[in-house]
Amino acid sequence: MSDTIAAVATASGVGSVAIVRLSGEEALRIARKLTKKETFIPRHAHLCNLYNQNDELIDEAIVIWFKAPHSFTTEDVVEFQCHGGSVVAEEILRSVIAHGARLAEPGEFTRRAFIGGRIDLTEAEAIAKLIEARSEDAAKILARQMKGELKRFVEEIRDRLLRAVAYAEVTIDYAEEDLPVDMVDSMLHQLETIEKQIATIVASSERRRGLIEGFRVAIIGKPNVGKSSLLNAMLNYERAIVSEIAGTTRDTIEEELRIGTHLVRIVDTAGIRESTDTIEKIGIERSVAAIEQSDIVIAMFDMSRPWDDEDEQILSLIRRYSESREIIVVLNKIDLPKKLRTEKLETFHPLRLGRETKGEEIIEALEKRLTQMAQGDEVLLISSRQIKAVKRAKKAISEAKEPLVEGELELFTYHLNEAITAISSISKPVDFNDIMDKMFGEFCLGK
Repeated sequence: MSDTIAAVATASGVGSVAIVRLSGEEALRIARKLTKKETFIPRHAHLCNLYNQNDELIDEAIVIWFKAPHSFTTEDVVEFQCHGGSVVAEEILRSVIAHGARLAEPGEFTRRAFIGGRIDLTEAEAIAKLIEARSEDAAKILARQMKGELKRFVEEIRDRLLRAVAYAEVTIDYAEEDLPVDMVDSMLHQLETIEKQIATIVASSERRRGLIEGFRVAIIGKPNVGKSSLLNAMLNYERAIVSEIAGTTRDTIEEELRIGTHLVRIVDTAGIRESTDTIEKIGIERSVAAIEQSDIVIAMFDMSRPWDDEDEQILSLIRRYSESREIIVVLNKIDLPKKLRTEKLETFHPLRLGRETKGEEIIEALEKRLTQMAQGDEVLLISSRQIKAVKRAKKAISEAKEPLVEGELELFTYHLNEAITAISSISKPVDFNDIMDKMFGEFCLGK
């Protein structure tokens, strides 16, 4: 990391202020070149003229020097806070590159902060996700992770697993020492407690994933049930074509909508039915895929038509996904003569809407579900990488229990080391010297 990197740190576009950031050994020297100023006090704002490599005035800007290691990257960092807009910032960037810096790669400032020990991987991921936060709840969760909430959870689980491995290693190598007689039962209890804790965290994270990535809502139903009309009513403009002809919507239509504090993507799907039309069949397949990718499913049924095989197909789908998705059942067109038998749907506590609904009732129902889904005090895993790592750890812990009961401690420690590696990968690689610290620190062996 001996080279000095530079980048415009603010979003492109017109604004009052833009920031160009330098990090590396040459940052202060380059700042002196641009400002023709020799003396900078760390963490003080200095008003300076900035000059390019041809000694032409670029701008008058605020210059701040963060002396290593007291900076985000733990290197010397200089920030140029100039007038907004792309022209001035780009001219400053070209000038610092002309004086020896290079253009930073995407994420390189954060990567240097990680390598320098300023942050761990959980904090780095939280920074990246915070930039793209889709709701106020997401921003609050990510702010807590930047302060180390997930890191502390990982360290706690890792420490308990290291303790179990230390017990096993002591039993293998120091069997003559006095050890607790109820060690196996105690260790099994510890592992089962960790398993349950991990399972709760994974389930909560998968249920609340929309907090970070944005919630997805799929509207499903047989053709001509009113899905597109509902989408238009929710958006308050004619986004989807509405027609009495079945199969008018042949592909999924997606739009974003702010509901409460959440930015939600609404997906209007093609009517689900048996079809010989090749294009329509592709649309129906995409509708089923939309359910797979959704957090909430709005299943619509037409009260003005008798129950048929297509309704049965929709019912089968929502039953299949009712354990893993939030389901809202809507009985549409209640102002027309009733022909639909609804006994099979009553367990879903359906909403009843008129044909000319304005969408307020369904938006209110969605906001209530989104608020419920956002609630929870558990630590949140914010990426598929983190969820997969925790699942690997849980699997390894489960596989370690039988060898422990059978007294096969070498195999037991093998599986636990797998779990430790997996859980540690969330924040930072594991150092297995820690096992030795546990062994000799807690048991005072070799005294």
